[in-house]
Amino acid sequence: MKIVNFAKENREFVIFSIFALIILLVAIFAPALATHDPYEAVLNDSLQSPGREHLLGTDVLGRDLFSRILYGTSTTVSSSLILVGIIFVVGTALGMLAGYFGGVMDMIIMRISDIMISFPDLILAIAIAGILGSSLGNAIIAITVVSWTKYARLARSLVIKIMQSDYISAARLTGSKTPHILKKYLFPNILPTLIVTAATDIGSIMLQLASLSFLGFGAQPPTPEWGFMLSEGREFLQRAPWLLIFPGLAIFIVVMVFNLLGDSLRDVLDPDTNRINKKCRKKVIENEFKKDCKGIRRNSASNWGIKWMWK
Repeated sequence: MKIVNFAKENREFVIFSIFALIILLVAIFAPALATHDPYEAVLNDSLQSPGREHLLGTDVLGRDLFSRILYGTSTTVSSSLILVGIIFVVGTALGMLAGYFGGVMDMIIMRISDIMISFPDLILAIAIAGILGSSLGNAIIAITVVSWTKYARLARSLVIKIMQSDYISAARLTGSKTPHILKKYLFPNILPTLIVTAATDIGSIMLQLASLSFLGFGAQPPTPEWGFMLSEGREFLQRAPWLLIFPGLAIFIVVMVFNLLGDSLRDVLDPDTNRINKKCRKKVIENEFKKDCKGIRRNSASNWGIKWMWK
């Protein structure tokens, strides 16, 4: 019954979780779902349009596009999840240390963060990837270097706020050591906000990886990766538009699913705000917007039509 009630109260989260699960299953079982070897080049089948033999057509080397997109799901999704995990761990750890200890450590970490933020993310990632060399692994390193600052600053601000709580002072007075305070009190309290941030970042990280691969700084041939597939197909836009349409559609669908999943996860982890926002939306629709809604700030991308009315 609890599962049924949860599903009824959080329909959006359940729906997008199912879509995300389907994407992950496609990534895992891509070898079983593929109709052809994605690496096999058959020059006689070069640039064939979509049909029975090749569902989504073939590329310039005669490789089956449907199979390459399926394998690309595994490459793109797994790389994005690994990257988000690395950024999450590095940024959270540095942010917690900066917020807890303060002083010189806080100054060093935050000044490095300021330097990173002063450059456009993609431009700096391209520069780092260019120095390290073109490969998917180096692209992950480059994006990690430019993206950890977001989590570090967020974790730092949350830790500083929690450090002012009475239970932290009580823990110190009772002799609790720093590792115990970090593990027992600080990390569990900042974790929900950071998880939501990580979930909403999966789509943008995926786009950054695809961008680097498109520019030649990420995945290299013959790796089936969606950004690199777009790069390969741009020369044949007029002759074989399917080389751009289908990989681009795959990126659009996956990024949209994970973005909406992150947004719905935020509502699940903050049910009170979600309940109030729904109440306000209902009053807007019924032209009964009253005082109890005026102080509510926009905490979800789904709060359409309300932001402009707040004073």
